[in-house]
Amino acid sequence: MTGDQAKEPDLGVLAARVLFSVQRELFGALAEQGFDDIAPRAGAVLAHLRADGIRASELARVSGQHKQVIGSLVDDLERLGYVERGPDPADRRAKLVRPTERGLLQMEAAAAIMRTIEERHARALGGPEYAAFKAALRQVAELQSETPGRDQAG
Repeated sequence: MTGDQAKEPDLGVLAARVLFSVQRELFGALAEQGFDDIAPRAGAVLAHLRADGIRASELARVSGQHKQVIGSLVDDLERLGYVERGPDPADRRAKLVRPTERGLLQMEAAAAIMRTIEERHARALGGPEYAAFKAALRQVAELQSETPGRDQAG
């Protein structure tokens, strides 16, 4: 083993392991429940979708994705029947992305699956330890998103 292989995995490697593993479990369970037409990349929209709607520009900001990427994902999800675009009552020039009936069902299913995943980890680590882990991870994510020089969603 080289020195690099023997050392502890860095933040990027650990974050990727968690992300990809959670995505596999989440999207596998969703597929078993009939939501087999969505890909993990759609999570950039689905994870931040709100029942009352959200602007695409806000989806880009909270997901860290470019507006063009979000627009393409919304197009795909609209074609699949998960979302629809409609006027924003607060600003007639703006559009909101809203979940359809199928989108709401998917959101409920995903929330239940994620609760199961989180409960499993909380049992394994202990409730207080898991809560501390999530708080620290949230703080690291916020600090990282504020780091100058990273590609901003624009």
